[in-house]
Amino acid sequence: MAAPTEKEKMLRGELYHAFSPALTAERTRCVHACNRFNNSGEVPRRRLVELWRDINQDSTPLPPRDPSATEEEDDAQFVDDPWVETPFKADYGYNIQLGKNVYINSNCVILDTCLVRIGARTLMGPNVSFYSGTHPLDPVVRNGTRGPELGKEIHVGEDVWIGGNVVFLPGVTIGRGATIGAGSVVTKDVPAFHVAAGNPARIIRKIETTMEDSAPPTSTTSTGAVDAKVASDSAPLGDSADQRQGAEAPMSSLTGSRWSN
Repeated sequence: MAAPTEKEKMLRGELYHAFSPALTAERTRCVHACNRFNNSGEVPRRRLVELWRDINQDSTPLPPRDPSATEEEDDAQFVDDPWVETPFKADYGYNIQLGKNVYINSNCVILDTCLVRIGARTLMGPNVSFYSGTHPLDPVVRNGTRGPELGKEIHVGEDVWIGGNVVFLPGVTIGRGATIGAGSVVTKDVPAFHVAAGNPARIIRKIETTMEDSAPPTSTTSTGAVDAKVASDSAPLGDSADQRQGAEAPMSSLTGSRWSN
């Protein structure tokens, strides 16, 4: 039986050498793909999706364009594709899995040594980082670029809300419907429908919701009811000045950004 490649060891979470020629070439490919995406300028949604799929090495064909369709009508074909703001950085790109309607704000970094999976309808503020790679603690073993490293998968469930400047460390799992407060460093798992914040992140409280862990989310046309619920859930994490600004202020105090650009 042939010895496993460095890539195979990397994907299994074993010690591997990142500066092998093959893995160095794959990271270089991803750098160029990210540069094309980040420097795309004012281009249609179709082109942005195409450039993102190049980073992700997703070979799924784009839906055909109707020559008679307006740009808005063509954009509608990509309504379920993730929205990723620039700039964006990844190591390999192909170890990233994003669900439908995911929103990634600017300056996101995903070090995808191992799989980083982000569930559908998850929203995140700017400057969020996912670090699935790590190194041996013993500096003799670590040995700079000549030594081995390893990684652990990161899993974020569906319907998660992630504030700005959050850092996820290797091996963590975030349950469905959780909220992670801005500036948190997540070192341990967060259960579904709980708020966690801090450095290191700690559970603050359970989220009251009608969503069940095994049931799909329900939509509503009552935006006022949704805004009131968000304001109520977010208020304990904002300061009193923010809370006096109205329903949107507690949201921004939690995430460090508004979701609209």
